Amino acid sequence: MNTQLDLPGHSWLGPPIDARSLFAPEQAALMATLRSLAPADWGKEAVPGWTVRDLVAHVLGDFYGRLARDRDGHQDGPRFAPGETLEAFIHRINQEWVDAHHRVSPAALTDTLDLIGGQVAQFFEATDPNSPSLGVSWAGIDPAPMWLDSARDFTEFWTHRQQIRQAVGLGTDPDPRFLSVVVDTFMRALPHTLREVIAPVGTQVQVGIDGPAGGTWTVTATGHRWSLAEPDVERPAALVRLDAETAWRLCTRGIQPDAAVARARIDGDRELAEAACQIVSIVY
Repeated sequence: MNTQLDLPGHSWLGPPIDARSLFAPEQAALMATLRSLAPADWGKEAVPGWTVRDLVAHVLGDFYGRLARDRDGHQDGPRFAPGETLEAFIHRINQEWVDAHHRVSPAALTDTLDLIGGQVAQFFEATDPNSPSLGVSWAGIDPAPMWLDSARDFTEFWTHRQQIRQAVGLGTDPDPRFLSVVVDTFMRALPHTLREVIAPVGTQVQVGIDGPAGGTWTVTATGHRWSLAEPDVERPAALVRLDAETAWRLCTRGIQPDAAVARARIDGDRELAEAACQIVSIVY
């Protein structure tokens, strides 16, 4: 779902992504999943250390945070502790929020998510994709254009829904409307992933994702950074092919890079290919 939107100076991130119209159907899919859960499902582990109920409380916190910060201009909230890294800060405040919601029932969480999630979808539908917004640390940009910030949030909401589905024995939702945007967004981490890899100017690494939600992303060494904006060459220095399931799990660390490399089809420079498989598209 690429558009002609852009913010000057961000061409190295690749063509902009417009995820705005997908927040409402993603919200509807989440609500359908939650309302189908059996009482015992809420206590199943969704991610290490968190049950389904914990993860749902976390999603609600994400919803409130986005509305408070960007819709309402609300400035109060948690602050960094002295010497705290971004990763440590985010993990700490997420856990504090989840702990505070242990008293909230699954039914109340579901009803509140239904209300607030609809407001979040309306917020994103009305955003200016070219406006500056929150940084996206895993893409190496701060501030980021809103199109990337909003696409990042879309991938987070989608990923959490898949984690809930898997916890209760369901597979990944294969709907290419959603998965194609998720994979496309995750691949925007490639330039940052390769930031410390030294290669001659013009060297290209190509990542191909199979299936209806897939595509091809080519990242080029430009001398001062790797870029997704350069034209493809006929034969990149390294080519990595992954199935979509492996790709999204790798980017969210549902699997580790060595497992992805073992599943990948690699041509060309193996060292460059393995460097690309270090990609991570979440705060990790």
